[in-house]
Amino acid sequence: MRKISIAILLISCLFSTVCFSQVPTAFKWLNPAKAGFSVIEGQAWPNEVKSAYDRFPARAEKNLNPNVWNISHSSAGLYVKFKTNAQKIIIRYKVKGDFAMSHMPATGVSGLDLYALDPNGKWCMAPGSFSFKDTITYTYSNIKVSVDFPGRSYEYRLFLPLYNSVSWLEIGVPATDAFNFMPLSKEKPVLVYGTSIAQGGCASRPGLAWTAILQRSLDRPLVNLGFTGSGLLEKSVVDLMAEIDAKIYVLDCMPNLVSFSDQEIEKRLLSSVQSLNGKHPLVPILLVEHSDANVDGLLDTGRNADYSRVNKVLGRVYSSLIAGGTKNVYLLTNKEIGFDINSTVDGIHPNDAGMEKYAIAYEKATREIINEPAGKYSTTVPVVQSRDGYYDWRSRHNEILTLIKTDSPKIVFLGNSILNYWGGVPKAPLARGADSWNKYLKPLGVKNFGFGWDRVENVLWRVYHEELDGFKADKVMIMIGTNNLSVSNDQEIVEGLKLLVQAVKVRQPETEILLSGLLPRRAMEKRIDVLNKAIAKLASQSRVRFINPGKLLLNRAGNIDESFFGDGLHPNEVGYQKLAIALVPYLKK
Repeated sequence: MRKISIAILLISCLFSTVCFSQVPTAFKWLNPAKAGFSVIEGQAWPNEVKSAYDRFPARAEKNLNPNVWNISHSSAGLYVKFKTNAQKIIIRYKVKGDFAMSHMPATGVSGLDLYALDPNGKWCMAPGSFSFKDTITYTYSNIKVSVDFPGRSYEYRLFLPLYNSVSWLEIGVPATDAFNFMPLSKEKPVLVYGTSIAQGGCASRPGLAWTAILQRSLDRPLVNLGFTGSGLLEKSVVDLMAEIDAKIYVLDCMPNLVSFSDQEIEKRLLSSVQSLNGKHPLVPILLVEHSDANVDGLLDTGRNADYSRVNKVLGRVYSSLIAGGTKNVYLLTNKEIGFDINSTVDGIHPNDAGMEKYAIAYEKATREIINEPAGKYSTTVPVVQSRDGYYDWRSRHNEILTLIKTDSPKIVFLGNSILNYWGGVPKAPLARGADSWNKYLKPLGVKNFGFGWDRVENVLWRVYHEELDGFKADKVMIMIGTNNLSVSNDQEIVEGLKLLVQAVKVRQPETEILLSGLLPRRAMEKRIDVLNKAIAKLASQSRVRFINPGKLLLNRAGNIDESFFGDGLHPNEVGYQKLAIALVPYLKK
């Protein structure tokens, strides 16, 4: 009897354990349309839309071609940014329209795409399991963005359907996990007006549309005004575009103009350029040829003739604009896009391989036009980062964009935590040398654009993304590179600094640039001494001033004086005071 009771008890315990392990995780559900502030990126008029996921303001309906207005309800190019530490994310939503098309799968027409940025700014893609029913569901499981910082929240980007209208959408994460929507970017957008190709046809998923790839590559807001069959360079659309102060305007409508006469195409091109250039003469306009023209091996000679004809018209218009003195107009040719017979679904709409060709060509052209070059080394490729757990990197960047509009800096310090945690504004979570900052640097009007854990490529991103735009600084000091020592060789660091100095010169052509050697750090004194000599040579070649205040923190043996440091890298208050005194003469001149 006793044995039977024990057996029953064991079975009962086992049953209870199984039942307990199967208790479902409680989820909290977040609605981007009800976040309390605008969070849907890719909308040029976020506060004027009738429905949360529209692309045009409600007032535009009365002036737009009805077909354009109807297509504008699709969520092409829209994305939502959020931060979470969840390892499981579920998204449920409804769309209006058929899930798929004959030449484009449901995952592209009606699906989602989820990307994340790792601590070093590398894009990662979350593969999801999906179910296309009355309510569409995407489930992302076993997510681990980085093993280096477990439990930390990371930035995600959720790209919405390319060819359907979203009725409602909710994002679910476990109730105990962190989740925060991110505010809209304060930066000027890339504004694209085009055809079904720009809208996203025929990418297999939203993140593979060329506009989405370009958005991630530039890490800059992008507004997608692509309309199937209706990218016709219509005045009503161009007038709306002209309301937006963009980083660059893109006109990629040639595929939808093949049915028009040469004279009508020319008229529409000239009118569009003149309208945009007239209201925003400093904003570049990129004209794009038909990508499928002159594709070797494309057997439909009728198509070849049509595509080539419209490109010839575009070429003539572009040449006449340049000859007439129109500024800031550029041309992206079909040769630069580089389509071949494997690039499309049907001889016109790009497949995923074609979308990548588009994105690569667009990135190269756009970077050249807006002066944001990227090189072959990691130090020359601008990226964000989230390595420092003390503060939110993106929020500090946005704080600086606000600051420069309200309190123009006289002197800017660009650097990492050595500067960030010294003192001044924008305020940092730590201030290890506030007394010396307030005594010596604050009276000179110095603003602290230092970011904890920044490397050269992170400062390059920040300069490219408008931290030095819209004001005139007397001096800009660059002190960056120590965090690259563990991942980059000396040549890579110098090449990154070379590109950074160039970027500062473009945006602050009248400022004096002070290029600082790296401060010494424990056990790396000899390498830094050699590197600083290379930086001094770079400064001479770049015609900027080299300074080396860190030499005051060394002892007679050439090692760091430990009395000036808190951890062998960051100065303490005494060390910061010596730095401040050394810097003041350079900042006053």
